Amino acid sequence: MQGKILLILLSYILLSTVGVVAAAVAAPASQQSADIKPLEPIVKGDRILILAPHPDDEVLGCAGVIQAALKAGAEVRVAFLTNGEHNELAFIVFKKKIPLQQKEFINLGEVRRSESEKSAKLLGLKESDLIFLGYPDFGTFTIFSRYWETDRPYKTILTRISKVPYKNNLSFGAPYVGESILNDLKKVFTSYKPNKIFVSHPADVNGDHRALYLFLKVALLDLAKDGSKPAVYPYLVHCVGWPLPRHYHPELELTPAGKFLESDLDWSSLSLTKDRVENKYKAILMHKSQTASSAFYLLSFIRKNELFSDYPEAQLTSQDISKGDILKFSGFSDLYDGIDDAEEDTSGEQEIKEGQVSFAYSGGDLFIRVDKNKNFTGKFSFVLYLFGYNVKTSFSQMPKIRIFVKNKKIKIYDGIKPVVFEGVLLERKAKVITLKVPLSFLGDPDLVFTSMKAYGGALEVDATGFRMIKIKNGG
Repeated sequence: MQGKILLILLSYILLSTVGVVAAAVAAPASQQSADIKPLEPIVKGDRILILAPHPDDEVLGCAGVIQAALKAGAEVRVAFLTNGEHNELAFIVFKKKIPLQQKEFINLGEVRRSESEKSAKLLGLKESDLIFLGYPDFGTFTIFSRYWETDRPYKTILTRISKVPYKNNLSFGAPYVGESILNDLKKVFTSYKPNKIFVSHPADVNGDHRALYLFLKVALLDLAKDGSKPAVYPYLVHCVGWPLPRHYHPELELTPAGKFLESDLDWSSLSLTKDRVENKYKAILMHKSQTASSAFYLLSFIRKNELFSDYPEAQLTSQDISKGDILKFSGFSDLYDGIDDAEEDTSGEQEIKEGQVSFAYSGGDLFIRVDKNKNFTGKFSFVLYLFGYNVKTSFSQMPKIRIFVKNKKIKIYDGIKPVVFEGVLLERKAKVITLKVPLSFLGDPDLVFTSMKAYGGALEVDATGFRMIKIKNGG
């Protein structure tokens, strides 16, 4: 059994190393200017909540926010989704051994909690300002997409743990299912009542970061009937080849990754004083278990500012194409890097970019169109995520659809279960792929959370950030 665990662990280490190398050698991000506005001022009376997927994310993305808030007399709380116990590569370097047993992984999670407590104290926070949930590092996106209303919770791959193991955490003993995380976030919101929330980014390549954003959005939708509508400011941490240059450059500005310059992300920036930059540097160094192996990357976030951005809500209006009108698609995200060319759709009324994912709505069906890069000649496949939200239905009961397309084949999953649904249709041309998905299949949603990962051969090419698309009947 230990040999099997060791083999799995070494595979994860290899994949992690490949990711680090890819990020280190990636081409420099574009230095083009983006439309960046100052972050809305933090004032006395603000109730700031920072949501961190792992211990250290709160410092990387929001150490300046924490200091600015405390200086202004605002209240600050930090809630951690996981204890970060599955960063094996970092701990092998830090501990000089490979963790194999459950208690070793739990100990690693306790180490990371302790590091966040120390860095928080340095920034001016108290231990009572920190909330640790303790859900599985490297597993929360799988929970969001597959584990709801089940008596068989998610189990971590290496340790086979299926409930929160940390006795001092808010969620101790909670099973690894979506309801647990969603309910805990709601408890935090309703007890603290934040008016400003900082959270991981919907386009972050790390699954836990995307999951926390999605859980937050669902929780806020559920609580909206109570009049709660805090401002949300996502911060980006994981993006291949960003930020550059690597290592410690406090004299530089943090600028958006080049791949996002053509997107409709709404950017804002918080400037940091020299003292706050220095404190952020010291706070990151408190995370010794992580800086031992990744200081060159983590210290890249020591800049003169912190950046935040989110996608605007997208609205699709139903189109009547029964009389032969051509369906008009709306493109919301670029799928590939470095695509500048655009070409007109056959209707002559819209621009569809190469490498773009676009959407349309007609006759109770959602249409998804993928326009491939004309320079891409390899095998092409993708997975499309479609998570519907209906105000009249508990999110736990809504379908969690993943659609896999490879060549002319299509596989569909609802959570962990494969499903066969003939109403989902695929049309594949040389450079354009179109999917038709009945909204009834998605639970007749009021809105849909969607993202796509594209692959060339066996390697991931790129992915779109999660977008929230509202569905509206035409009239």
